[in-house]
Amino acid sequence: MKTLKELADELREMIIDLHSDAHNKVNFRPERYNNLKLDMKISQNPNPHVIITLSMSSAEFDLKTHEKTNGGLGQDEKYAIRWLEKPNTIESLMNCWSNLEKNRGRISDKYSV
Repeated sequence: MKTLKELADELREMIIDLHSDAHNKVNFRPERYNNLKLDMKISQNPNPHVIITLSMSSAEFDLKTHEKTNGGLGQDEKYAIRWLEKPNTIESLMNCWSNLEKNRGRISDKYSV
């Protein structure tokens, strides 16, 4: 089972790989993605969701509908959606959500990144 940190690393790697294939490599700064984070705030929203934070931007996605419910990631949002649609990504995120629910109030911070 993957942690939120491992999933965030997957998303970061995917974005960097996709940018490395792009035509405009000159302006690409991979270090911008070093602070990419995933979080789940079960106390604020009891519905399964993931919050993707990148620089000053943040977007929340519903894990059941795969739709954005709050915020935005600018031009990088398309990469986040593409990552969410990959096989096993939602399943891994739902496993993280289940662990949060099981451990609510005790070690839930362990699963946040």
